[in-house]
Amino acid sequence: MRDDRSAAPPSAAVFEPVEEIAGRDDAGVLFLCDHAANALPKAYGTLGLDPADLLRHIAYDIGAAWVTRRLACAFEAPAILSTFSRLLIDPNRGADDPTLVAKLSDRRIIPGNAEAGEAEIASRRDAYWAPYRSAISTRIEAMLDRGPVPVVISVHSFTPVWRGEPRPWEVGILWDSDSRFAQPLMQALTADGVVTGDNEPYDGALIGDTLDEEVTRRGLAGLLIELRQDLIATEDGAQAWADRLARILRPLLARPELHQTAFISSRTGRHL
Repeated sequence: MRDDRSAAPPSAAVFEPVEEIAGRDDAGVLFLCDHAANALPKAYGTLGLDPADLLRHIAYDIGAAWVTRRLACAFEAPAILSTFSRLLIDPNRGADDPTLVAKLSDRRIIPGNAEAGEAEIASRRDAYWAPYRSAISTRIEAMLDRGPVPVVISVHSFTPVWRGEPRPWEVGILWDSDSRFAQPLMQALTADGVVTGDNEPYDGALIGDTLDEEVTRRGLAGLLIELRQDLIATEDGAQAWADRLARILRPLLARPELHQTAFISSRTGRHL
């Protein structure tokens, strides 16, 4: 059993901002992992942090990459993962979100971001954030061309304790206004004995996030699955939970209503 101490893919001479897992464009589902890695391009060092900080949840979603890769394999589906730490730039934030480049994370000052001005943020956005979002958009369009209309599932993880308060949920389902997938999935998880949060520990309606921009505006069925990090912090644990999720997801993803477009207004008001 291996501890999850680095979710980054093997390094390359040139830092590639996207990891793409090949899969069938007619698989009917696309998996995403916005916070898959804790890697930083060499030029940024450790952003002034102790290297141990890059092993913590502030740098990436512990275990999420393992779950994503296992699910993609189970469904022979494509998957797109970031390869850079969200401390560099957060691929799940809107292009103009003030937290796109975080200067503070879980009460920790990020020294390498403290003086990042508009030009630096724009440079990081062009080099890392934009290619990741573009890869998602390109893959979705290819899947729409091939058919059926894909469901999009974004995999994240959350800390078991936040500011001294234990979080009871094992899995959280984050969604906006389209309940086609969220409601039956939460029911199935609960029936399987999973302690499930409905828009917990976060709210699934966020202006400019990956699902808002790439899924809601296209009328696709999609949601974000949050898994508690202590459950998936080892590869064995992550794979066991991925297998459990695959078993629960398989009959749901066969539902024809999930493979149709439905333009439902976001709770953010963005798509009214």
